[in-house]
Amino acid sequence: MNVISRIYQHWQHFLHNEALKEKIYAIVFESDTRKGKLFDIILIGSITLSVILVILESMHVFPHSAYLALRILEYVLTLFFTFEYLARIYCLKKPQKYIFSFFGIVDLLATLPVYMSFFIIGSHYLLVIRAFRLIRIFRIFKLFTFINEGNLLLRSLWISAPKILIFFFFVLILVTSMGTIMYMIEGNVPDSGFNNIPNSIYWAIVTMTTVGYGDITPVTPFGRFISAVIMLIGYTIIAVPTGIVSATMVSEHNKLKKRRCPRCDREGHDFEALYCKYCGAKLKIEKQPESINERPNDERF
Repeated sequence: MNVISRIYQHWQHFLHNEALKEKIYAIVFESDTRKGKLFDIILIGSITLSVILVILESMHVFPHSAYLALRILEYVLTLFFTFEYLARIYCLKKPQKYIFSFFGIVDLLATLPVYMSFFIIGSHYLLVIRAFRLIRIFRIFKLFTFINEGNLLLRSLWISAPKILIFFFFVLILVTSMGTIMYMIEGNVPDSGFNNIPNSIYWAIVTMTTVGYGDITPVTPFGRFISAVIMLIGYTIIAVPTGIVSATMVSEHNKLKKRRCPRCDREGHDFEALYCKYCGAKLKIEKQPESINERPNDERF
């Protein structure tokens, strides 16, 4: 009974050890310390190596012994990623913000499949297990957290999402209308690929995106005219989402340049900077979407 009580006390002390949490936080989340930089380098190398393992495993050109070595190395990397995931949860005051963030979900999806392969047993489940293991490739998304430009791109996409969604809805209406028109024009032609509206909508999507598989082609002169019109429309609308995101990126970049220090009133600070690089004063924390930001701010304690 005393042993259980001691274990419980040690566990409670571990859960509420704020000094240990601060040290782990500085290593896992901060990149401006020596240990933090070393951890980031190890993490980047592990992510890259894990992605390479997934690619090599899919090639099926190595002997069985080599695949066994790759599997053991993957288990070691999975243990490291599991430790990293639990460490991030442990050192945060509000771990749910990380758990339900984009990169928190990516970390979980990239780690779980290896553990699931131990519990899902049976020959008819092998293909399912292999599909789950391919989710490990999502670890490559974690590399965005080490690139400021990547964070700027993700933030711009997040801000532009409502406009792009409206534009996508407009394109959906357009291809549905064009597909229906082509079905009315080409549907009665013998051996026509426009034999139903879903096939006609599929053709409209392929044509408007300028992919042009050629599996379905119009035969009548009027149908070819409509096809040419859709192609020209496709060239004009493809650039719209790019323009929306580009304009947002320029706007966000200008905001970064205009970020001022409250003490020395100088500009040009990085988005994630907590202190002025000129005088050392604390900067105002810029609000950003939590779903694309893995690193929390300094309000942990």
